[in-house]
Amino acid sequence: MPEITGLRHLGILVEDLARAKAFYESVLGLVPHPARPTLPYAGEWYELSDGRQLHLMCLPNPEAGLVRPEHGGRDRHAAFAVASLESLERALESAGVSYTLSKSGRLALFCRDPDGNALEFVQTGV
Repeated sequence: MPEITGLRHLGILVEDLARAKAFYESVLGLVPHPARPTLPYAGEWYELSDGRQLHLMCLPNPEAGLVRPEHGGRDRHAAFAVASLESLERALESAGVSYTLSKSGRLALFCRDPDGNALEFVQTGV
């Protein structure tokens, strides 16, 4: 049996790269990683503080038109650690991005990016 030792990166499909970059960079504060190789599709890579990466891939969405659950915690989602939910809430509210708090009572919230991808943010170090 192979031993899985960690998660290296997460790939997310986006329809409009400029719109997605505006969200991930302006709202969430991610910085593009300069080492993305030339690939046959547009995209952006972001280095997260823990050495893992988030890859945006501008490719056709095979699930276009699919109705997703309102609460991202009941949908497939990517989860990210944040130092402060309060500062994230302010950034999301300022950008007009709706979110829901975790239904479990944890210090976490869920939102969707402009392409409908569900994202979870969990406050760490409390």
